[in-house]
This record gives sequence, structure tokens and C-alpha cells, in this order.
Amino acid sequence: MSNEQYPVIPQADSFFLKGNSTGILLCHGFLGTPQSVKELGEAIAAHGYTVSCPRLPGHGTHPKDLEQFTCNDWFARVEEAYKELEQTCSAVFVIGQSMGGTLSLDLASRHPDIQGIVLINPAIDIPAFETYRNQPSSGYVSEGQPDIKNADAVEITYEQAPVKAYQQLLRYMNAVDAKLADVRCPVVCFQSLEDHVVPPGNTEYILSKVQSENTQKYELHNSYHIASMDHELDFIIEKALQFIEKIFSLPAGDPL
Repeated sequence: MSNEQYPVIPQADSFFLKGNSTGILLCHGFLGTPQSVKELGEAIAAHGYTVSCPRLPGHGTHPKDLEQFTCNDWFARVEEAYKELEQTCSAVFVIGQSMGGTLSLDLASRHPDIQGIVLINPAIDIPAFETYRNQPSSGYVSEGQPDIKNADAVEITYEQAPVKAYQQLLRYMNAVDAKLADVRCPVVCFQSLEDHVVPPGNTEYILSKVQSENTQKYELHNSYHIASMDHELDFIIEKALQFIEKIFSLPAGDPL
């Protein structure tokens, strides 16, 4: 793996909140940082859980750093954090937003011991990004404002991003799409009905492909793509905690 050449932006780095023997792995999205899910992570940790959120390589530093890494590097960092949690926790759940949802699905397809995954506007097919697939990889894309309905929210992200990173994301979504049938753990999804980045239909598609006996979907009516920083965060926290608690109390095969 390459090394990052730039310092981490203040408040954008990984965080780890030590709690009980149930671990929660948080996965942030493409161009985002752990800051985008920090409030969610702190709320879950306040209920006693151990929470880990790794910063993906090339994220939260500088766009030139992002150009040096591949989707394999991003997954390797998430898997490393999962294995670290596994060493000290008796059970691990994974929560992922956007590409973090893609990473969560990949992780669950490879690690059947994962107790359950929580997906927030997960990404598996973004037609608007297809234009970058065949562009020269040396170019850069100007980024608009983060897709958050709450005008007071400020996400740490990049103002521009390398085309190469978009190409890695497209490749990764295709790869994980082919593995969805290998996901068998319980899944709960949060779907913003108005999402200007990932079409909401991604959620239905994913739920139709995974082989989990227990799946559930909650619609978000007052949030855009980065729902972890939007108006319905408290609802996401409440339902995610209920999901975790129900998994522990359910006999095998019972519905959520």
C-alpha cells in the first residue's frame, strides 16, 4: 500500500470508543471521513457498545493522496479494523453509509460470523458516475456541496477528486454486486427517498439479492444522501440500536 503524503484534516481521523464485548464497526463513504458518522458512533457508544470507525486510505487528507489508493486498499483497512474488533469482542455488527454500505456488504460476504449489518443509502449502482469509467484516469472531478438536507451540517470532504478514484468505486460496486448472494446475516437498510447521489432503488436491489433470512427497510422522508448528518439521525440511531438488541434476543430464523 502507498503512504499518504499529506496530514489528516482536523477531526477527520479514525476514532475508537471502548465499551462492552459487542463491537460496532462503522464504515464511512466515498470522499467522506469518520467525521460524517461520528455523532452516530458516539450515540451507539453511549449505550455501552465498543465502536470503531477507520479512516479509509486517501480520505480526509488531500485529493492527491486519494489518487494513490485502490478499492482493495479501502477494503483492507475496513477488514483490518473488523479483525481488531473481533479479537476483543464476542460479537461484531457493521454499519456502513453509501460506499461504506458497499464495504459492509463485501465484509459480510467474506465473514459469516458478522452478526448483522446496517446500511444507510448503500451504493451498488450509480449511473451518473458511469461517465468517468472511460475517462483519462489522470483527471479530476469538481465536487459540489455534500448532499445533506440539514443546512447546518458541515461534512469534511474534498472540493475535487481524482477520476481514478471514481473508476475504483465503479469497479468495486461491480465486484460487490457479484457477491451479494453470499451475504446471509441479518440486514437493515435506511433509504432516503430523495437522494441526489445514490438512486434509492439501490436499496431494493440489494435486499432482493442478499440471501439473508432477516431483512428490514426504513424509509427516510427528511434526509438526503448523507443521512448520518441529516434531520433523521435520531431515528437511525433508535432503529439501529433496536436491530442490534433484537438480533441478540431472536431465536435463529425468527423475523425481525
